[in-house]
Amino acid sequence: MTFRVYLVEDEANLNSLLVSYFEREGWNVTPFLTGESARQAIPTSPDLWILDIMLPDIDGYQLISEIKELTPHVPVIFISARDAGLDRIIGLEKGSDDYLPKPFLPRELAIRARKLLERMRPSASSIEATHPITLPPYRIEPLRRIVTKADGQIELTAKEFDLLMLFAAQPGRAFSREQILVQIWGDAYFGSDRVVDDLVRRLRKKAPALHIETIYGFGYRLASA
Repeated sequence: MTFRVYLVEDEANLNSLLVSYFEREGWNVTPFLTGESARQAIPTSPDLWILDIMLPDIDGYQLISEIKELTPHVPVIFISARDAGLDRIIGLEKGSDDYLPKPFLPRELAIRARKLLERMRPSASSIEATHPITLPPYRIEPLRRIVTKADGQIELTAKEFDLLMLFAAQPGRAFSREQILVQIWGDAYFGSDRVVDDLVRRLRKKAPALHIETIYGFGYRLASA
């Protein structure tokens, strides 16, 4: 499957290397060397952003904020040579879907990107992934990846929507933090399960009528009606 990927990386050699690698994978890659040039392309909404944090003009934090404001459904992978722990936490708080510290192998980035994109494209054979789901006062449309209520649409990031779908497909089921990590981030994720708590907190804030219960020492569940 051909994906449209926007790559923002100011190191020209690395930028060129990654473009060549992804094009061999069959992807359509648009490279950017500055944050400002990437900012102008935000409304065109690719399938994925791969975004360096350290840019010569606009830093990656500012850029992802604008990406998520205009196109909250588009996933973002951060890449950075700075402090991995701090950048990972800040990136997740701002809505990034994955983080890869430099140096890395292009193959690892490609694997992470493909897994992320494939998780976002629901299977046509799955009832849960094709039929609208109603969780009053919310209506979930999986194929369009949108959530609405009486007064309009709720803007969710890719991972917030994935978490909502996980809960909505099996209301009443208890999920451990580890299970949520694997389902939402994939088994290639390495990091603290605290990211699960942050994701749940963000979903609760955006959809406060959902009854997401905390199971202390274990995880979470969506209370069944």
